[in-house]
Amino acid sequence: MLTKAFIPYKGYYSSPFSKWQGSLANEHSIVLGSETAKNWFKTKDINPDIFDYLILGATVGQPYMFYGGPWTSALTGAHNIPGCLVSQACSTSTTVVFQAAMGIETGTYKQVFTLMTDRCSNGPHTIWPNPKGPGGQVISENWVMDQFNNDPWAKNAMIQTAENVAKETGVTREQCDEVALRRYEQYTDSLANDREFQKKYMFPVTIRISRKKTIQMDADEGIMPSTKEGLEKLRPVLPDGSHTFGSQTHPADGNCGVIVTSRKKAEELSQDSSKDAQIVSYGFSRSKKGFMAMAVVPAAQMALDNAGISIKDVKVIKTHNPFAANDIYLADQMNIDVHSFNNYGSSMIFGHPQAPTAGRLIIEGIEELADKGGGYLLFTGCAAGDTGAALILKIGT
Repeated sequence: MLTKAFIPYKGYYSSPFSKWQGSLANEHSIVLGSETAKNWFKTKDINPDIFDYLILGATVGQPYMFYGGPWTSALTGAHNIPGCLVSQACSTSTTVVFQAAMGIETGTYKQVFTLMTDRCSNGPHTIWPNPKGPGGQVISENWVMDQFNNDPWAKNAMIQTAENVAKETGVTREQCDEVALRRYEQYTDSLANDREFQKKYMFPVTIRISRKKTIQMDADEGIMPSTKEGLEKLRPVLPDGSHTFGSQTHPADGNCGVIVTSRKKAEELSQDSSKDAQIVSYGFSRSKKGFMAMAVVPAAQMALDNAGISIKDVKVIKTHNPFAANDIYLADQMNIDVHSFNNYGSSMIFGHPQAPTAGRLIIEGIEELADKGGGYLLFTGCAAGDTGAALILKIGT
């Protein structure tokens, strides 16, 4: 259990998420994320020199990614601090925030800025020399799409892992459609009153069209409306499967940033120190081979156990749910209402840029928890290789 690491209230932002091949499709994700963070610092009147370390979370290769952490810190304006790169598939943000918290806990760092950014669109195509191949033919990989479609250990696509869980546990097509519709309705709640909830944390990205012209994207792009009738008309992705394209996430682009520091410094940076979020505990797991959706449960339980609380003590739950079966399985195993969590949105609806996905969900969870007067927040989500990761945060005493 951690006691010293805090996130200042409003010491974070998330960009809007853009649909795959949308407005951010041609932007260098590290450069865009760094520029967005730098602009955010200016609006918050934060001098980047207050940070002594930066952790970059990114999973999709970009030019000069070799220099990731220190390059990013320089681009954000923190020219003289070191940084490192963490790449942990869908649990990148969870791992980054935890690593920053551990640095604060041990006294290794004083103030850490964490930046999570990715662009699934136009992912790189990697080749390796293969002199023994036919005619010297190279080994090639589509960095993004090949990962979705083939786990080299489990030998299946990610959608197949969800269907494996659905088949074994009796999750039906009707249940998946019902959860997908509920998640869309929850997302629309974040749009109420001129996007009042989203504007609590969302920060626009500036896209350079030419030397003289820029545009801003200040809202999510590519959200597909869902209705009961519309979901019912969709075909399963896999024959006789429980999931359609309406009950799973979609690749996206975006970035987010979170400050992790001590209680005292958090109070200095906070807009309301009574709402600062303490990072309490972390959990991780690996499910049996080919059953990725199950990993969310043992990860969550480990984080709860490490925090010394039960699921009944948690006021806000957010999940990375690439497939409806994830949430259905979690709810069933923890004896909670599947309709009661992921208020204001989830990655099933607004998309999955990979590195920043969990970060945005954690940020949304902090805002919801603050609105509810404090308590415990649980984030849990699956990741590649049948793994999962979870965090517990707390607002108030």
